[in-house]
Amino acid sequence: MWDAASVALLKKLWASGHSAGQIARRLGHSRNAVCAKLLRMGLKRGHRPPTAKPKIVSAPKRMPALLAACARPVHKVVSARKPVVRPPKEFTKSQLNAMLAEAIANMARLLR
Repeated sequence: MWDAASVALLKKLWASGHSAGQIARRLGHSRNAVCAKLLRMGLKRGHRPPTAKPKIVSAPKRMPALLAACARPVHKVVSARKPVVRPPKEFTKSQLNAMLAEAIANMARLLR
C-alpha cells in the first residue's frame, strides 16, 4: 500500500534522478509497483534516449576537382549503367558456308 509519506519520498527520489529499482529497494516495493505508481501519477523522466529521434544531417557535397584520382583530365564520361548483353546473332547454314568460302579466299590471297 502507498501511504502519503512513501508517495512524497517517491516523488523526491524520482525528481533527484534515482532509478525505479533504487526507489523500490528503498521503499520496500517491487520495481513494477514503483513504475506503475509513477505511470498513474503521470511522472516522466523528462528526457528520451538518444536513439528515440536521431538527428539526420546531410553530408556536404564534394567538389568535382577533389574527386579526381589522376593528374590528367578525364574527357570521356563512363556510364554507370550496366551494358546491354545481346545474344549472339544466329546464322543460317548457307550464310556460314558463304563466310567460310570468303575466309578461304582471303587466306589464299594472303599466301600468294
